[in-house]
Amino acid sequence: MTGPDPALPPPVPLREPDLPRTAKVRPVALRTGWTTGTCAAAAAKAASAALFSGTAQREVTVALPSGQRVTFPVERCELDVDAGRSAEAVVVKDAGDDPDVTHGAHLTATVSWRTPTGVDIDGGSGVGVVTKPGLGLTVGQAAINPVPRSMIIQSVGEVIDLYTSGLRVVISVPDGERMARRTTNARLGILGGISILGTTGIVRPFSTASWRASVEQAVAVAAAQGLRTVVLATGGRTESAAIRLLPALPEVCFVEVGDFTGAALRRAVEVGMTDVVFVGMAGKLTKLAAGILMTHYTRSKVSPDLLAGITTDAGGGPDLVAAVATANTARHTYELWDCAGLLRTAGDLLCARVAEVLARFTDGRLRARVAMVDFTGTSCVAATEPAWVGLCA
Repeated sequence: MTGPDPALPPPVPLREPDLPRTAKVRPVALRTGWTTGTCAAAAAKAASAALFSGTAQREVTVALPSGQRVTFPVERCELDVDAGRSAEAVVVKDAGDDPDVTHGAHLTATVSWRTPTGVDIDGGSGVGVVTKPGLGLTVGQAAINPVPRSMIIQSVGEVIDLYTSGLRVVISVPDGERMARRTTNARLGILGGISILGTTGIVRPFSTASWRASVEQAVAVAAAQGLRTVVLATGGRTESAAIRLLPALPEVCFVEVGDFTGAALRRAVEVGMTDVVFVGMAGKLTKLAAGILMTHYTRSKVSPDLLAGITTDAGGGPDLVAAVATANTARHTYELWDCAGLLRTAGDLLCARVAEVLARFTDGRLRARVAMVDFTGTSCVAATEPAWVGLCA
């Protein structure tokens, strides 16, 4: 590591505050829901029970990883009456109050006898296939994660003796390929449908834990491809800008990090990344420059004093500094800088301070570069790399 840059102010303390369980205080409790893994296990048990008993099932009870047992209605259950060798059941996913793209999905299990004992689990239509390493699943395997696989085996084993019988379980999700377009599956190398997910079996409304986990997983997948640069963006517009800014990088390098910059950086160090590029707008960059690595609005505020100090360092006069010190938002400051002709100078200073924070958070193990884009996400207006300014459009 090199010593501190004399052009920068003294280092700010680094903070990574916890996010509350929900993003808002609500007058009533939010309703929990069930993961695709839990619903797949329930459908598999219903189909197995129908195959074993010859009777269509109307409801089914399965165990969550915690041991809690939950009963689900079975939307549809059919036997292959001609051959007597297979059965199919459907459980509809209820995600509770979580804005989940798979809410209402029809988790479908088709179960058939097979000669070897035990359970063979595979994915059918609407369930993605793993095409890249780094996901904890074998390339070429259906994207059914380990905990859901265990839940399926346990649930099926409650109705059929797997030491003496063998079953093939195929999980499918009608319309799953369309649902997957609203996820990051394709970028992670999961093609053709959704993933069957879940570690607790329960969907927590507006789950911050799931977002943090998806950010960390995305970084790990990029590293598993042998890549050493990760590009963090705060949202859809900034991610699109980042892709246009760095078109030579593979798409898997780009991670929509939201508020979880600290978590992404920590994972990047763990998996051997060497470079991080952060692309954001003025608000998030100001919070990061203040040393705040978890930037949700309930846990951090934009510092007018920091922005006023940058304005002074950029050569702003007393009136401009005073206006920035009382600005309502970082966007307001952005507009004041722009009107004063200081957007590039002040923005570059802001980006430099963010880069210092990111590098220091990782103990200098990542080289950090930063770009600020305008509020439409169409142009880079300031950066630690001068050549980036003016790009993106």
